[in-house]
Amino acid sequence: MWNKAIELSSKSHPGPVVHISDNPMDEGKLLIGFESGTVVLWDLKSKKADYRYTYDEAIHSVAWHHEGKQFICSHSDGTLTIWNVRSPTKPVQTITPHGKQLKDGKKPEPCKPILKVEFKTTRSGEPFIILSGGLSYDTVGRRPCLTVMHGKSTAVLEMDYSIVDFLTLCETPYPNDFQEPYAVVVLLEKDLVLIDLAQNGYPIFENPYPLSIHESPVTCCEYFADCPVDLIPALYSVGARQKRQGYSKKEWPINGGNWGLGAQSYPEIIITGHADGSLKFWDASAITLQVLYKLKTSKVFEKSRNKDERPNTDIVDEDPYAIQIISWCPESRMLCIAGVSAHVIIYRFSKQEVITEVIPMLEVRLLYEINDVETPEGEQAPPLPTPGGVSNPQPIPPQSHPSTSSSSSDGLRDNVPCLKVKNSPLKQSPGYQTELVIQLVWVGGEPPQQITSLAVNSSYGLVVFGNCNGIAMVDYLQKAVLLNLGTIELYGSNDPYRREPRSPRKSRQPSGAGLCDISEGTVVPEDRCKSPTSGSSSPHNSDDEQKMNNFIEKAKMSRKLSLPTDLKPDLDVKDNSFSRSRSSSVTSIDKESREAISALHFCETFTRKTDSSPSPCLWVGTTLGTVLVIALNLPPGGEQRLLQPVIVSPSGTILRLKGAILRMAFLDTTGCLIPPAYEPWREHNVPEEKDEKEKLKKRRPVSVSPSSSQEISENQYAVICSEKQAKVISLPTQNCAYKQNITETSFVLRGDIVALSNSICLACFCANGHIMTFSLPSLRPLLDVYYLPLTNMRIARTFCFTNNGQALYLVSPTEIQRLTYSQETCENLQEMLGELFTPVETPEAPNRGFFKGLFGGGAQSLDREELFGESSSGKASRSLAQHIPGPGGIEGVKGAASGVVGELARARLALDERGQKLGDLEERTAAMLSSADAFSKHAHEMMLKYKDKKWYQF
Repeated sequence: MWNKAIELSSKSHPGPVVHISDNPMDEGKLLIGFESGTVVLWDLKSKKADYRYTYDEAIHSVAWHHEGKQFICSHSDGTLTIWNVRSPTKPVQTITPHGKQLKDGKKPEPCKPILKVEFKTTRSGEPFIILSGGLSYDTVGRRPCLTVMHGKSTAVLEMDYSIVDFLTLCETPYPNDFQEPYAVVVLLEKDLVLIDLAQNGYPIFENPYPLSIHESPVTCCEYFADCPVDLIPALYSVGARQKRQGYSKKEWPINGGNWGLGAQSYPEIIITGHADGSLKFWDASAITLQVLYKLKTSKVFEKSRNKDERPNTDIVDEDPYAIQIISWCPESRMLCIAGVSAHVIIYRFSKQEVITEVIPMLEVRLLYEINDVETPEGEQAPPLPTPGGVSNPQPIPPQSHPSTSSSSSDGLRDNVPCLKVKNSPLKQSPGYQTELVIQLVWVGGEPPQQITSLAVNSSYGLVVFGNCNGIAMVDYLQKAVLLNLGTIELYGSNDPYRREPRSPRKSRQPSGAGLCDISEGTVVPEDRCKSPTSGSSSPHNSDDEQKMNNFIEKAKMSRKLSLPTDLKPDLDVKDNSFSRSRSSSVTSIDKESREAISALHFCETFTRKTDSSPSPCLWVGTTLGTVLVIALNLPPGGEQRLLQPVIVSPSGTILRLKGAILRMAFLDTTGCLIPPAYEPWREHNVPEEKDEKEKLKKRRPVSVSPSSSQEISENQYAVICSEKQAKVISLPTQNCAYKQNITETSFVLRGDIVALSNSICLACFCANGHIMTFSLPSLRPLLDVYYLPLTNMRIARTFCFTNNGQALYLVSPTEIQRLTYSQETCENLQEMLGELFTPVETPEAPNRGFFKGLFGGGAQSLDREELFGESSSGKASRSLAQHIPGPGGIEGVKGAASGVVGELARARLALDERGQKLGDLEERTAAMLSSADAFSKHAHEMMLKYKDKKWYQF
């Protein structure tokens, strides 16, 4: 009790216990520190206080010298007191590490409390005194610090966050030996820092673990499994150059635990887009998560220095560089991002550092209403093509920066992008380097609508993006706009909704390619599709008009049930994510009625029914469930690709589904996925002569090995997934081969066509929390599991599937949740998990030496069982819980437990069995003792019987 510890003359309570530890040389002596400033050395054997040490200031922590003759205390006034164990009257030394030493021997000015102190010794030098806190009160605004005192030197190490705790790593685990400290582990509120004590300046160790997956809130996420094997080393090599200098030359000193050796050997990469405009590439192979490379997309834009200089063209209140959509081609390493300020940036990977004198830039004017507008500055407007004719794209001179201001006749803001591109030379480090910046501009006082879909193709040299106004296609090799159309104009004369432009077409920014007259549009009716369960098609309804009206009503109903068009970039306010503040002259009802571009897919396939061979094209999906096909006529590769124009024309093919289109893919006749054509990566910042053989574009040829007339007419399958259903369309006949209604009461948030176990399937995540998979091309249900309800928009915008049965989403603002729907991965999960603890050999205890052993100067151990057991302290209270071992043995646990938990369970049972064996040993020992007593009695009796007899009497 506390009153036994303090002086008899003292009547006040000593306060809470803030420290308790035993003497490193004598486990029977316990040092107890009370908050009021009293420290007591308590003898466990005699059960009384040996010494009492009193100081005027409150105590925060206590630490022993390894010899057990001294200890140090840290106090609330920023002082340290060092005490000799046998001199309790006053401290041997009082130190104020950060206090100003006053003249005339006065006490230094008080400082902030020293929250923790450690006292570590070395064989060859002065001891280390390491402490947190204790700064002077006049250091206002200074960051938290850790102080290292070694001899006469005092080093103050500033930390980025508040210090929670720290621990000194030493060469020996024994507290009664020279400690030889070599590092300090500092736990901060948002980080873990290790400091090297062996190097001058105390540098920190490079942390191999990402403690937080982002510094800025994640706004979008993409997951790629089974990537090219050379991709992760390439990203790591350029990412290693981004790391700051000044790290310790030694390896990370904490090496406990082992990685799991799973069966997965394929590389996996996660890309996260952030609110500050940065992207991070992560190595997610097996169960690791390692930062490979970081890209800052905002460095191509001018930043405002203060709030007054912020441009009033922003369409968001904050985070104008936030990433919304990521399109990445792992084979060619081409990267394209779309940001919240209606901007698109195309990046090319390079291992060479370059300096870009002028950042290439295009401004695109994407309209919903066709009004009388001017062409953006620096662009040449070719004459409008006539129906059926084709015009060549006009290369647009790269602009150093967008036009600063432009107004229409009525004073409305016009032809102004939301962000200003830098007009000074840009140094681009090895890694991803800017190829082209594309920005949508204001039109008639209305800001540009945010981009809802994006796709890039390295083989064609094209990038395409769309929003609720329309679609735009850009040739990033020639820096030219090829296509700039409103969504209604894609239909031509085959618009099923019979919408008309609100004003006559007069002048607009032209597309670089002619538009052919859409005269052969084909609409695939609903009833021509067959369900995989029924296997038969229903008769075609002749009343197409009535059916179309019903379909429109259903589409409107589905849009009311569905999320908004720009679901993916939408953010929850609770996630600390960016919000939107968009002033628009168009009412919200008008925006809802617009048909936005929701999916884009480049491919080589059949664009029309009459095609005999596949050709490059673009498939466009909209929020009203329409799929439109745009034909691409590409010039030959090499130098001709940079000189001749790319001709773009809508093909007239129209397909219909319920709900917004989410994903499209193509299969060959064997059911194998046909990936988009791509150009293999090569270094572009080297002389062209070295890469003559690599100039040709690599396109995957469509394998045609027909064995029947049916295979000749149906060479490919198009897989289309919408919010409500999925269809498999035979090409080029455009017949609906299979159809599956995925959900009636909910809607699909994410759908991906993925490879799994040497086959292809469609994986869907619905808003009602179900994960569903379907076989391809038959669309038979394979899996339907209730997993996770849509509780916030963070899940909706980050959930994504990838190959080999993997998926992920952000479960919180700082955590990625990975999941699997593959049985093979589930079976190998225990092998993939690592082990937290690894057995190591215990180092030898310090040698006591001859004289220490002779005079009792060495460490003295204490049998706690003897001291606190029933023999000396009596039986415990009946209210105290007592452990009773169960009847189960260790063999029964081996099969049921695995991993660390199983090891701990086995260890506990082993201890129980050891206790049982010790009990049996104790009983056997007692039996042997009684037997020895009996033998002794018999021997004594024999001695008494024969002691008086002479030798000759025996």
